[in-house]
Order: sequence, then structure tokens, then C-alpha cells
Amino acid sequence: MPSKPAPIKKAAKKEPAKKEEKAPEPAPEVAPAPAEGEAAPAEAAPAEGEAPAAPPAEEPKAPTPPPADAAPTDEAAAPVAADQPATDAALPATEETPAAPAEAPVDAAAPATEETSAATKAPADEETPAAAAEAPADAEAAEAPAPEEPKPPTPPPPPPKEPTSVPLDLFVEDKNDTSVTIIWSQPETVGPSGLDGYTIEVCKDGTEDWKAVNEDLQKSCRYVIKNQTTGDRLKIRVVAVNAGGRSPPVTLPEAVLVKEVADRPKVRLPRFLRQRYVAQVGAKINLTIPFTGKPKPVVTWTKNGQPLDTKRVNIRSTDRDSILFIRASERDDSGVYEMCVKVDDFEDKASLILQIVELPGPPASVKIVDTWGFNVALEWTPPTDNGNTEITGYTIQKADKKTGDWFTVLEHYHRLNATISDLIMGNTYKFRVFSENKCGISNDATVAKEEAKITKTGIEYKPPEYKEHDFTEPPKFTTSLNDRATTVGYSTKLLCSVRGCPKPKVTWMKNQMIIGDDPKFRQICVQGICSLEIRKPGNFDGGVYSCKAKNDHGEATVSCKLEVKQPAVADADKK
Repeated sequence: MPSKPAPIKKAAKKEPAKKEEKAPEPAPEVAPAPAEGEAAPAEAAPAEGEAPAAPPAEEPKAPTPPPADAAPTDEAAAPVAADQPATDAALPATEETPAAPAEAPVDAAAPATEETSAATKAPADEETPAAAAEAPADAEAAEAPAPEEPKPPTPPPPPPKEPTSVPLDLFVEDKNDTSVTIIWSQPETVGPSGLDGYTIEVCKDGTEDWKAVNEDLQKSCRYVIKNQTTGDRLKIRVVAVNAGGRSPPVTLPEAVLVKEVADRPKVRLPRFLRQRYVAQVGAKINLTIPFTGKPKPVVTWTKNGQPLDTKRVNIRSTDRDSILFIRASERDDSGVYEMCVKVDDFEDKASLILQIVELPGPPASVKIVDTWGFNVALEWTPPTDNGNTEITGYTIQKADKKTGDWFTVLEHYHRLNATISDLIMGNTYKFRVFSENKCGISNDATVAKEEAKITKTGIEYKPPEYKEHDFTEPPKFTTSLNDRATTVGYSTKLLCSVRGCPKPKVTWMKNQMIIGDDPKFRQICVQGICSLEIRKPGNFDGGVYSCKAKNDHGEATVSCKLEVKQPAVADADKK
């Protein structure tokens, strides 16, 4: 009849648990184990079909000595054998196959401990004689230890690994009531070890209890710190980590208040202020820059990175804008003005460039370089004072030394040298130059110390010879006298025209008699027009009148007949 395997399996599973609790003690001297194929001792081998006999519980005896072959077995061999299922014990025993007691369990080969001695007193030890039958087979397997494998040669030690440099540009990107979002830049020096990631650490303001908030290394340069308490002030820092260790940390300059921002601050810089704002000296500056943000942002101004001089610049800020006011600007007011609006940890900045300009000074020097023919070459240097703005051109003037009057020959001229042409030979000239910028032309000019004299060349002017025209001619009447008729008592006039060179002398005659200075007659001769007026002629004033013209080259005469009529009388008057 086959033996029951259940007690054997149970004993094989319980024993490893006892082995793990305490290391085995050195085994005492034991009797030699039975050889392979031999029968076990009579007390350990129950008859076929009989249950294993349980030892008396009241008298604990010394632990069963392990076989001689099992003494050198490693500690690791016992648990391995104990964990193996007792396959042989599970099979039914036959006449050809030895019964289960032929194999002793590995537990029997293990050294006895205090724990195992005490356990033998318990009733559960009744099953150990059956489990001890598996020991010889497993002890034989653990008898020869496995040969050790040859070790590879030791490689040279690797070069020392260094951590990265400190991360850069850490600042707060966003925040709300429970989280804070930060961003930063990669370290400047990473090194051959590379970069494994970042560790983000926080602690409350006023303490130094830094704790990492990310379990795994952060690969990107942006992280959201979640699950924070509203109203806490947190100090935040970032550390780069690689094979060389931790880098120096980069820490936010100020603690961050975990609080929702209703409206981030924003400066609305007007378009005309996005470029350089230019004004003249003495002008009033009144610039209004609007902004947004809730709650009311804190507005601050700086000039060239320094606080403003409140004696020169006035700042007036409201909930919506800020006004920069200068009553009378000066050149020292020029510079870069920066406006900053801040709400909690968020801020926005805007810069404007203010340039106060005035008229430039005159050129530093002007000189005449060369003079040839009708030309003069001039050179000058830029002014020492450009009026706080660039020079846009020059104006060149000349003056004749005789008159002293200045005339502009070039204006809006950009170069520092010029050639003045078309000068008058024989004259001496002086030259002066004005500077010009966007405000206008300089009040003063720089006059060249030298004078330019346009000398005469060796050419002598000879006027052409002309034959004089002979304009002399004897008198000639171009218009002759005409016969006329008049009535007694009515004045009349005789007209004619004459020419001649030299001017001829004109004489009036009546009936071949020279009239002379008779007051009855009036003689006029202008531009060759000759007239004789007869005032209220009478019956005896009729006759032949002649006009005679005479000069050195001859004479000429014209004549006419004047008839004086009686007025008509009516028939009634005759009677």
C-alpha cells in the first residue's frame, strides 16, 4: 500500500521558513550517512504501508545528525533542497522502488539550532521522520560546489565627473492660488558628463527647510509647482543634476506669494514714444503713458538706471496712466527713462528715449586750401557742439572785400570740403561756414582767416577798332508847310518838320521878311518839329510864310500861303 505524501510535503515546506529566521550553527560530530542505495536505519525507515512513527514529545532528544556528505554543504544548498517538491514521496512505494524513508530531507542534514530544538517538542514534529527520507539525494547534489568563473581584467578608472554650472535666468512665469509656474535656462557649461535633469526645491520664507517637489528629474526648463497653500511665501531654487553630482543652485531673488493675480500689469506705450522723442531746449515736456493691472499697480520711474531727480522731473500717476512732466527742458534731461508697473510678483517695463536738442555751434575751423583761376577750395571741421543731435549740413557764404556783402553759394551741403567757382577776376574774397542740424542753422559762423585774391592773368584786353559813322547832314524838311485859310480873329498854326546834323537853326519869314520877336507870332521848335502860331490874324496877316533851316552843311526852305477871310455878314445887317 503506498505511503501518504501529505506529511512529507508539509514538513518540507515548513522547514525553510525556520532556516531564514536564523543562521545555522556549526554541526556536531555525526555518524556517517548511509551510502547511496543502502537502506536507511531501522528507526528511520517505517514499514511499507505504515505511517511514520512519531518520536515522544516529552523527552526532546538531540537533533538528528546530518550525513557526513552533507556537512560541507553551503547554507544556500539547504533552502534550495527544501523548496523542491518531494516528488519521490508523492509517488506510491513499490517493491522495486525503496520507500520514502530511503531519502532524508535536507532539513535533517542542516545543523540544529535552538529554534529547531524547541520545535521538536511540538506535536507538529511527528511528520519530520517522513520528510527526512529526502535528505540523502539533495545532500549528494550539494556535495560538490560549482567551480568559480574567472574574473575579467579590471578596467582603468574612468575620468572624474564634474557637475554642470548653475542654471540661468530663473523667474516666475505664472501663478495662481495653488501653483507657481517657473521657467529657467540651461546651464552655460554642461561638461562631458551631460545633463540628466533638474531638481526643483522649495521652502517657506524665513526657513531653510528645502524640499524637492519633483520625484523624478525634470528634463524641460519649465515646471509647475502644484498643491501649494494660498498665501504662503515660497523660496524657490533649481539645481542641475548629472553624473558628477548637483550643480550650484539658482534661487529666485525674492520669495513668491502664492496668490491669484487678477490682472497682470501691462504698460501701453504710445506709438510716438516707441522711437526717440526729440524736443528743443526750453520746451515743455508732458508725456502720458497708460497702463493696466489689478489691483492698482505700483509705478516706478528711473533715468539711465538711476532714480529720477524730483526737482527736474515731476511724476503724477493715477489708476490708469502715469504722466512725466518737465516744465522747461534742458539738455541734461536727455536720457533713457524706464517705467515699471508691478502687481505682487509680476511686473512690466517700458522704456522711452528723450532727446533735448538745440542749435549747433559753428564749425571748429575753416581754411582756404587752394586758389586757381576763378576757383577757391575750402575745408572745415565739424563743430565741437552739435546741439545734442547730428549735423545735417553746412551753409557756405562768400563776400567781396570791396562791398563786404555776404552771399550764400552753397546750403544744406553735407561734405567737409567744397570748391567755390565763378569768382570775378581781380576781386578779393572772404568765406564763412555755418553748421546746421534739425533745429536750424547755427547762430554764428566760422570765417576763414585767409583771403582769396583772384589775380589777373597775362591776357590783355584790346577792344576792336570801329570806324566812326558820319552822322552829319545838311538840313532837310521831312514835312513841308501846307497852304491854309483862316478867318479874321481866329488864331491858326503852321507846322513842318526838319532834320539835320548838327542841329539846324530855324528862321520864320513872312513875305521874305524875318518875323523875329513879333509878339503876334509864337515860334516853337522841339525835336525837329517846327510850329508858327498866328494869334487873331487881321486882314493884313495873309501872305506867303516860309521856314528856313540852316547849319554848317547847308540850308533848306519850305513855304506856304495863308489866306485870311472876312467873316460872313447877314443881309439884314447890310441894310
